[in-house]
Amino acid sequence: MKENFEFIITDFRTHSKDIRAIRDKVFVVEQSVPIELEHDSLDESATHIVVYKRGKAVATGRILEDGHIGRIAVLKSSRGNGIGKLIMQQFFKHAKEKKFNKVWLSSQWHAHKFYCNLGFICVGEKYHEAGIEHIKMIKPI
Repeated sequence: MKENFEFIITDFRTHSKDIRAIRDKVFVVEQSVPIELEHDSLDESATHIVVYKRGKAVATGRILEDGHIGRIAVLKSSRGNGIGKLIMQQFFKHAKEKKFNKVWLSSQWHAHKFYCNLGFICVGEKYHEAGIEHIKMIKPI
């Protein structure tokens, strides 16, 4: 990794401002996902990761209690530094600690190769969610 980043494992309430700011920029502004689809009730029960660079929040993601990983978002200015891979590795560690036998996610199609390189396999057919092509992916733990 080219730069120093601080990874914080947290709950939504503690870091909601930073989590929402990143996700709104990436999903709502860049990808035109309707804000009512981006903001959901699952955040409260999820474990979140927020990544900081020089005190500024630059990336986030969450994992639910059923092993569903989602809302992985990295600000455009911080992409290409391996942050996404490091977030995923933290979620794999969390899943092992929770004794999950698998993790799963709904990958945007353009990103599915990233997840394949982390050991995920595609399951089923592509589908549209929020107007974006997705595929379900699973990784045994």
